[in-house]
Amino acid sequence: MTDNIRSIPRPLVRTNQWVIVLCVVLTWVTGIEWLLLIPLLSGLSGLLFGFNPVMQLAKRFLRKEPKEYLPEDWEQQQFNQKIAVSFLAIGFISFLLGWNTLGFIFTILVAVAAFVAILGFCVGCFIHYQWGQYQYRRSIKKI
Repeated sequence: MTDNIRSIPRPLVRTNQWVIVLCVVLTWVTGIEWLLLIPLLSGLSGLLFGFNPVMQLAKRFLRKEPKEYLPEDWEQQQFNQKIAVSFLAIGFISFLLGWNTLGFIFTILVAVAAFVAILGFCVGCFIHYQWGQYQYRRSIKKI
């Protein structure tokens, strides 16, 4: 049996998080909602095709082999990316439709979550863990 656990080097995850935060803040400052397409389309590409352009670009700047960095769980990052892409999409569409309050709510949520993750607490991980606990408790009650 082979232990092939998929992971992503932490610097690539951090770069992706910084791109989310910076694009959202730049959108707020400039009013150019199209900037949200950078992390949105990159994240969507990562989810659908396994190719995140932001991470691929950042990979070129790694000084060590990817295996030498602290790994982030690939599956957990996919879950987090689904949340981020969903919130960015809702924010982007809301801004396009002139629903600025809704746009700000969803972009604030994703920017805060990404920034807090940079600081060390993963909101998506917490949600994923709590969801798993809920499903487990529910399955126990059925037995």
